[in-house]
Amino acid sequence: LPNLKRRRELAAKNVLGGRPTREGTAITDVMFMASRDGQRFFVWPEAIVRPGIQRPGSWFYGGTRNAWGLVETSSSIDGAPRELSMYITENARQKTPRRVRRHTFRIDGFSSVHASLHGGELLTKPLIFDAGRLEINFSTSAGGSLRVEIQDKDGKPFDGFTLADCNLQYGDQLDRVILWRSGADVSKLVGKPARLRIEFKDADLYSFQFTTKE
Repeated sequence: LPNLKRRRELAAKNVLGGRPTREGTAITDVMFMASRDGQRFFVWPEAIVRPGIQRPGSWFYGGTRNAWGLVETSSSIDGAPRELSMYITENARQKTPRRVRRHTFRIDGFSSVHASLHGGELLTKPLIFDAGRLEINFSTSAGGSLRVEIQDKDGKPFDGFTLADCNLQYGDQLDRVILWRSGADVSKLVGKPARLRIEFKDADLYSFQFTTKE
């Protein structure tokens, strides 16, 4: 039976491939495109969704087509944060009905700075912020960790915001508020050029932002 299905798929590809178009020969990946201003766009050349493990009906013309853009949706897991959904068509032009499958991504989770368990550091350029606390979107293993130090523009740590002062962060969260021994309030550094020195192990840092105090 599996061999019969593969022969039928091959026959269908031959019929489509005989037309004066790319029908029957085009296998589709889903790629990621983004723009800051809605005028100029950048397309990452690597697939963000591949056709998947080979099985009857996969790697066939018309599969893995994005049916819509990214949509923010609630998670199907109780208590989990909202996520981004992408709807992909599959099983097109075959004997069985076409399907639409939902794929999910973490919010702001398309790229990250990663460090192995051996550890690594990230040092930002000098920046000026105008809000009173630091939030991160990050993920670690159970044995991983992350700490943040705030330095002046010359690389000297501000008092109370050294790595040693920072509470060890671990887990997987979109909006973790960084705490030092003195708390989360960084408002006394507002308006001053500052660098973030981030030390992490077996962790991914997706994004960070300074936000207003709740």
